[in-house]
Order: sequence, then structure tokens, then C-alpha cells
Amino acid sequence: MCGIVGAVAGRDVVPILIEGLKRLEYRGYDSAGVAVLNGGTEVARLRAVGKVAMLSEALLASPTAGHLGIAHTRWATHGVPNERNAHPHISRDGIAIVHNGIIENHEELRAELERLGYEFTSDTDTEVIAHRIHHHLAGKNDLFAAVRETVAELRGAYSLAVMWGQDPDCIVLARAGCPALIGIGEDENFVASDIAALLPVTRRFVILEEGDVACIHRRSIEIVDTAGQPVTRAEYVSEQSAEAAERGDYAHFMLKEIHEQPRAVAQTLSERIAGGKLLSQAFGPAAMEVLKRTTSVHIVACGTSYHAGVVAGYFIEQICRVPCRVEIASEFRYRDPVVPANSLFVSISQSGETADSLAALRLARKAGFLSTLAICNVPESSLVRESELVLLTRAGPEIGVASTKAFTTQLAALGMLVIAIGKHHGIGAERENGLVKRLLELPAMLEQTLALDPVIRELAKEIAPKHHALFLGRGAMFPIAMEGALKLKEISYIHAEAYAAGELKHGPLALVDADMPVIAVAPNNDLLEKVKSNLQEVRARGGMLYVFADPESGIEPSDGVQVITMPRHVTYFQAPAVYTIPLQLLAYHTAVLRGTDLDQPRNLAKSVTVE
Repeated sequence: MCGIVGAVAGRDVVPILIEGLKRLEYRGYDSAGVAVLNGGTEVARLRAVGKVAMLSEALLASPTAGHLGIAHTRWATHGVPNERNAHPHISRDGIAIVHNGIIENHEELRAELERLGYEFTSDTDTEVIAHRIHHHLAGKNDLFAAVRETVAELRGAYSLAVMWGQDPDCIVLARAGCPALIGIGEDENFVASDIAALLPVTRRFVILEEGDVACIHRRSIEIVDTAGQPVTRAEYVSEQSAEAAERGDYAHFMLKEIHEQPRAVAQTLSERIAGGKLLSQAFGPAAMEVLKRTTSVHIVACGTSYHAGVVAGYFIEQICRVPCRVEIASEFRYRDPVVPANSLFVSISQSGETADSLAALRLARKAGFLSTLAICNVPESSLVRESELVLLTRAGPEIGVASTKAFTTQLAALGMLVIAIGKHHGIGAERENGLVKRLLELPAMLEQTLALDPVIRELAKEIAPKHHALFLGRGAMFPIAMEGALKLKEISYIHAEAYAAGELKHGPLALVDADMPVIAVAPNNDLLEKVKSNLQEVRARGGMLYVFADPESGIEPSDGVQVITMPRHVTYFQAPAVYTIPLQLLAYHTAVLRGTDLDQPRNLAKSVTVE
């Protein structure tokens, strides 16, 4: 969940490193640091607690430059966020390292290194790697070989970049369980944990595979695989623009990304639908045969992506009449699952590098599933590369930690999956055409819903002073209530929980009073009357109700009941995406009023690449 960037060039690389860190700050912002070689064999290191801006200020006070450097922005796993635990870490003779991930056997390695006379100046697992590399350098004078020997001893997940004062034209990069890539330049090369870091300097990338170790010079790259054999990895040209990861005129990335949702959903649907039908090639050339044979579906994801999966689970069973199980990846990976015959495994992830989701996919590949499908926003990610079928969501870079456009594009992609499965399970051409039409209407509906922003800004004034909130929904709207509660707690730090509305009488009613806002989503569907009854239970206990309702719902504002009128004619298939928008805006405006750092909320990072 940290960010790595490095460069070897004929020019000063410090501005490249700092810009790269700014673009990776969503991955970690407890501390940041940079190490460069500035002409001799001594490594110049500067570290700062807090965000990259603090490191930039430190560089102004202590300027440094160099043609070789590595840098890091940290989200703490081992050791509290302070300067001594910030990366890069340095061992003897100018070995410097930056590292993402967790080394599970660091304690035993540390004990051995202390017996060998190494002194530790941090509480991190990363410093163990630095000293271990130095230990293996003895008598070799070969950094590439020393890193390969070291990573063979490590248990856990890592991506790491290493430099050495005695070798001013080399960065060694390695990965296992965490992403790492090489940026290809003209007479210069770069390394990073995310393409976004390097878009200002290159569009050409080589993505390391699991277990790869690479030696990167200005004019050459050497890669060996986990068996130590030389390999060539394909070059990838990114279509992302550097500007896509910039905030523009918006106050926060989150607000920008909320407003990008109509376009992002339209892009996700584009070129996958024609003539009122879903194109069979949307999921890849092998998908048609797989979907024909699919008789059950198992969806696995984390966080927001899990909520999208729960929505899909309702629709797959309701529309396709195919059994569907939805599970949290961190639970699935430690079970011994019983896999029904001809079961399709679906993993959902914004980044495609989420550790639990990747581990679940790798378990699924051994467990006897018919096939594996990834729904993901990052084409070069591990999840995409390791899955047999892929549907990319085309949301573009999402920088805000609290996911917004990734979620609605996942809902659109999963809507296409519902149709794709349904085509092979009897929904018929007319039903398919109707569902496709509903999907194509979504971008305009999302645009219309964004117009509620001024109303929701006023509503946020009532929610901001509260300490708790309850969200309610039924059916496929229950996971939307879960998503609304997650957004509010993530960025405003208000304790928020979601319940299926029918569960109120089984416990949560005990919490309801005038100080507990109850926020409900009430589209005009088959469960509306049930929801209205549940709302009466709240009102009878003196609870304050805030209801996002269809104009034809019959829910009227009254004392203790505020009704936010949603667009007309929203069908049950569209409602999850449409009703998500005001809940995102409510969380955003509440967080603004509370003065939190809503793009980078405390204790959280965007891409969770550790358990």
C-alpha cells in the first residue's frame, strides 16, 4: 500500500522522483523519503514525516540532486509513522532500499543479522532486507546477484527497489505479491509500483511478473524469473494521460471522480453493446463457451468492490435464475471451498493488486472452478494478467481513497455480466434488449442525479454534527446502503452502519433516537411497501428519517421525515447505480464540513496490497 518510484538518467532525477511520489500519495501518506547518488559513492538521503509536501519542504531546506535515485511514500505496517521508520532504509557501504509489502519472517532474519553484528535503526521489516543484501554482497561486488540471493530468503509479499553507492548506473527491482514495473525512456529508465507515477516521463512500460528480479541501467534492462533464468517481458504502451491523474478545478479528487461517473460508465459500456445486444466478445474470445456451461457463480471481492458483487448476486439469481454466492476475499482465501460443477469464479477489484483478492484468485485456480473472470480498472494489473476472462471497467485513474467511479463502473460491468449469463439461461432477445436499454440510459440518469448536489449540501449540515448514522435498504439496495455507510465512515469519521431494513426489529431499533439519523434508499420497486413499513418503525421511536425516494413512492415529507426526491422512472436494474450518487455526495459534503482530509483519510490507503 506504499508507493515506489526510481530513476537512472543523465539528468537530475530528484524532480522526477518527487512528482512520482505526489502521484502515488494515494497509496500511502504517513511519511516519505528519497535517496540519490549525487556524484560520489555516498548516498544522500532525506526523509520526512507526513505527506510528500513535507518532503518537498525539506528538500528546499537541504537541496540535493543526482542521476540515480529511489523514493517512497509510506503507509505504515511495521513501526509507527516517524522519520526513523520512513524509507529509504540504508545499510553499510551505501545500500539503499525502498519496499512495499510485508516480510513475514523478518524477526528470524533480524535475529540472525544482529548476531552477525548489524545494528538496526528502525522498527521496520524493510531494514532487514537492506542488511541482508549487504551481507550477500560480501566478496561479490554484484548487486543484482545479492538481491536475488536475498529475495530467495524472504517469506511474504514485496516489491522493492535497491541502489548501491558503488554502482551509480543501476537500480535492482524485484516483486512477489506486490506490483512493480519498469518505465522505458530515451537513454534513461525508471521504476515504480504504479504506472501513474511515471506518466509525465514515459508511456512505455515493462511489467514484472511474479518472482521476477530486474537490473535497470540507463541503456539496458536485464530480467530473470523466479528460477533465475533470463526472460524477456513484453513492452506495454499505456493509454492513460498524465492529466487524468490531476485534480483540475475541483476542490478534491473525490468530487472530481464523483462527477466523472456518467462519462466513466458510458466508456465502460462503449463498444460492448450494439443493436440492442451485448456483444459476445466483451468478455474475451473464450467467454461464450464458458458462459454456456456456467451453472453457478461465485463472486469474491473486498470493500466497495464486495458491495458491487452483492448487487450482482441479487440480479444473477433474480434475472438469470443461476445460483450465486458472494464472499469477502479475506474469508474465502482461508476456507476450503466446495466448488459446484461448472461454477464461474468472478473477482472484482479497482486496482487488480488487492492482496486478498489475488490470493483468492490463486486459490480458485486450484479449486476446480470452470473459469476465472476479473472485473478490474487496471489493464496491466496482476488480477487481469492471471485471470482467464477479463472485463475492464474503464473508469480511468481513481485517486481518492474512497472509491466512487470505480464502484459505478463495476456495477455497469456486472450488469453486462448479468446479461451475458442470462443470454445462455433463457432470458430471450426481448428481455436482453430491455436490460441493455436500461444500461445505456445510466449515464444520463447519473448526470441528472448529480444535479441534486445543492440539496445534499444542505442535508449534510444536519448530518455533520452527528456521531452515528444508520443506513437502510432492501434487496439489491441493501448493498447500496452498505456502500453509503462505508463512504460516510471512511471520509467523515462518523460511525455509520447499514442494515437490511427488515432487520430493524431484530436489534438496531434499540439505537434509534432523535440523535441518530436514519438514511434510507427507497426506489419504486417490489419492496417499496416493505421499506415504508420499516420507516414507520423508525418514526414511531422518534428517529430522524432522511429518505432518498422515487417521486412516485408515496413517501411524503413530514415532521422528522426529510424526503430527497430522486429522478423518475428509475428501474430496479438501474437503481443501485443511480441511488449511489447522492450517498457519495452526502459523504463528501459531510466530510468537507467536518474538515477531514477526505482524499486521504486517516489510517487508509487506496490499494491494499498487504493482508
